[in-house]
Amino acid sequence: MFAGLIVLGQFSPGPDMVLLTRTALREGPKAGVKMATGIACGLAIHSTIAVGGVAVAFLRFPVLRSLLQWVAAFYLLWLAYGLLKSAWIAGKSGAIPVPTASTSSRSAFVRGLLCNLFNPKVPLFLAAVCAPFLAGKHPGWWPLAIWGIVVGLGISLWSLWVVLLQWRPLRTRYERAAGWIDGFFGVALLALAARLIIGP
Repeated sequence: MFAGLIVLGQFSPGPDMVLLTRTALREGPKAGVKMATGIACGLAIHSTIAVGGVAVAFLRFPVLRSLLQWVAAFYLLWLAYGLLKSAWIAGKSGAIPVPTASTSSRSAFVRGLLCNLFNPKVPLFLAAVCAPFLAGKHPGWWPLAIWGIVVGLGISLWSLWVVLLQWRPLRTRYERAAGWIDGFFGVALLALAARLIIGP
């Protein structure tokens, strides 16, 4: 049951999935797996906080949560700017810009890590989901098992998603509409940033 809840949370629409999908399609499996690893590392940090109970700080100190939301919003705006700029260039030239290994693969891990760390929904979701499964009497290894499920599912399922996105018919369609897809992802990130700024 716990694993099922985590899977639903990981594959729900959000900044991580938008960025990972675009990266896997545009930059290939190597960059995609690096980004998935970065996201999973961010998730490991959030999981440690949630399992340790420190996530309660977001509820007790609303200013901390508000600050993180603004930081996350500006980061998403920066990512959206890059995507929309890429879409504009592709639309004007008709060509698909191909990132070099030095700019895409090396920074994919960092982009994934920062995207996950700056998402204020992640610690709140994990705190809410982990709390019932940590309540009561459990063996000493139980919190580690909860942490392992969260991180293990994250890296394995996101990496599998990256591999599935390399399916040739899908990639061929992507190459024909790269500019439009980047534009769509850019607008999606803008909408997520606006939602963070405006609030629920």
